[in-house]
Amino acid sequence: MPQPPLVFSPDPADHRLPSDTDNGLLLVISGPSGVGKTTITRAVERSIPDATFSISATTRPKTDADVDGVDYHFLTSEQFTDRIAKDEFLEHAVYAGNCYGTLRAPVEAQLERGRLVILEIDVQGAEQVKSKRPDAFGVFILPPSEDELLERLRARKRESEEVIQRRFAAAREEIARAKNNGAYDAFIINDNLDRAIEEALTLIRSERERRSR
Repeated sequence: MPQPPLVFSPDPADHRLPSDTDNGLLLVISGPSGVGKTTITRAVERSIPDATFSISATTRPKTDADVDGVDYHFLTSEQFTDRIAKDEFLEHAVYAGNCYGTLRAPVEAQLERGRLVILEIDVQGAEQVKSKRPDAFGVFILPPSEDELLERLRARKRESEEVIQRRFAAAREEIARAKNNGAYDAFIINDNLDRAIEEALTLIRSERERRSR
């Protein structure tokens, strides 16, 4: 049986609001596990009034605590595959047996309204986004050093040393890939959280201003 389509807002070009601008920017933020990227991302979202955090689609089963359209756009495997075939994702990947991805339509609807749309995704996802939206502004968060990153992973006290070492090895590969893949426009070293947040905000505001000229 055909799956019903997801329904998003009407075409914003035909339904402009007084608050709409032509200053939209697609922001991609990435960084290895333990570097503090989520804290920085959320600070950016809180600090810029028109910022909106992109909601991913997933085939992960919905829990009682989840709200569809708020936590994720929940899709069946068939719906997800159909949307891949129709090129409806800016990026997508498989984690732990479930599919995750960023749907193009809601992102582009917000960009048309002049919003700052934030994607917090990995390097692989950033490469996909950059290939489909070369105008995306990519920011990669770096640790002060590899030793500091390893200590941060250990300080979380969530995992065994074996798991930590696997995460650390993956982080090193991710950093090397990010520095050479052309998906990122700026790199921020998170040696001081407040300073890193301020640097991120300055970069984003400057880029929006530059593009509006």
